[in-house]
Amino acid sequence: MKKTILMILITLAVTACAKRPDAIAPVAMGDAFSSLSCNQARTMLNTERSTLATLSAAQTTAANNDAFGVFLIGVPMGSVTGGDNEGNIAASKGKILALENRLVTC
Repeated sequence: MKKTILMILITLAVTACAKRPDAIAPVAMGDAFSSLSCNQARTMLNTERSTLATLSAAQTTAANNDAFGVFLIGVPMGSVTGGDNEGNIAASKGKILALENRLVTC
């Protein structure tokens, strides 16, 4: 019984951990930016790349904190304290892909 509870707790702790930024898949945006001009798309792409870099740095910190917290006390600290930016990173990656696709036709 104790082993089962321990395994459940370990599984929950590990699955609650923040993912590394490179392990997060982009959200499909399709042709959401097809109405932008080439200059608008370029500007937005540069801004979004900067946003992704900032989010990725924060996500890496959250993932490191999770690993450290799980190792020391069994709790993913980065995720518990709200440091997980997985959704924002997925959206940002999707925007970048959609903007790059838009710029192919420029």
